[in-house]
Amino acid sequence: MRLLVSNIGLLAGVETAGKLRLQGGEMKSLGRVNNAWLLVEDGRIAAFGGIGSMPADGFNADNEVDANGGTVLPSWCDPHTHIVYAGSREGEFVDKIMGLSYAEIARRGGGILNSADLLHTLSEEELYRQAMCRAEEIMRKGTGCVEIKSGYGLSTADELKMLRVISRIKDDVPMRVVSTFLGAHAVGRGFSHDEYVDVVVDEMIPEVGRERLADYVDVFCDEGFFTPEDTDRILDAADKWGMKPKIHVDELAAIGGLPVAVKHGALSVDHLENMPEAEFGILKNSGTMPTVLPGTSFFLNMPYAPARKMIDAGLGVAVASDYNPGSTPSGDMKFVVSLACIKMRLLPQEAVNAATLNAAYAMGLSRDYGSITVGKAANFFITEPIPSVDYIPYAYTSPIISRIFLNGKEV
Repeated sequence: MRLLVSNIGLLAGVETAGKLRLQGGEMKSLGRVNNAWLLVEDGRIAAFGGIGSMPADGFNADNEVDANGGTVLPSWCDPHTHIVYAGSREGEFVDKIMGLSYAEIARRGGGILNSADLLHTLSEEELYRQAMCRAEEIMRKGTGCVEIKSGYGLSTADELKMLRVISRIKDDVPMRVVSTFLGAHAVGRGFSHDEYVDVVVDEMIPEVGRERLADYVDVFCDEGFFTPEDTDRILDAADKWGMKPKIHVDELAAIGGLPVAVKHGALSVDHLENMPEAEFGILKNSGTMPTVLPGTSFFLNMPYAPARKMIDAGLGVAVASDYNPGSTPSGDMKFVVSLACIKMRLLPQEAVNAATLNAAYAMGLSRDYGSITVGKAANFFITEPIPSVDYIPYAYTSPIISRIFLNGKEV
């Protein structure tokens, strides 16, 4: 099945050199073709080029789509979300307005524990229904790849329930979905800290591994949650089941989690709102992608991760939404790109690269997703006619997407 997209004003996010991630100054380069066409065959990008390179006799396409002068971009890739959760936490939103911090709410039994209590009472079917609404929402906003974490179960049965829901979502949506086991998100009710870590290591991880429910493993390694020593132990246990790390670090404080994550070959280290510059060198020459979550800083009035300084130091950066009920109840990656520009001082092309190719890398998916590259999955969206790529973060609440294609099919 062949699809031809013609009359493209600008084809952006083009990558022809086979790069799997962009670092430092490379992030300023956003490949583009003006007045372009794009050919898709059997769900993969088959060819593209400027209008002058189109064969005189066409491509004998089964279907042709007129982009009407709009811009075509690779779908957003969102490498850090928690969209499988129960209910909402707008009461805590009011607490934050009244001046309580994230840590204070957690100490009062709110936060993650509140979500775990709600999830425990919900049937798997209802949890799936709620999560599918969020999955469909982010697809409509242009996301084509997403990571979804567990972490609101905090017991073996409920963590498995969450991961089964994620598995169902994988099967039922055209987005590419990866799953992450985050049993070490907070200490479950009724456990001491050490008892709970024992349960994660000795019970949860083996069961998740046996059922093959997680691609990755995560730990909330931060002040008041899990220590670097806990993290080291949990990652050792997960490695035996083939779960590669993607780790929460340096959100509330830098307590030594980032070096542990890099030592274990973490695919990404996420949050980094309180990352010291001394840690930049640890990431140099590693395969670990620093992933920043500007929506969290926006919603919680926290510092923003030093993404500008990281890029200037030669590192690559990915951005993610952190869509979750407590600290970032939004999965709008266009807004995340805008925040990366407005609050983190990324250039528009850097922010788009951070939300596409580098974000795909942070999920282990950049061989197949995150850029307009021959052979990659045909995940892209068409915008209304816009003046430039810079307009996307500039018009930070304007809806610009006119049509969405995943695996070469319109959704």
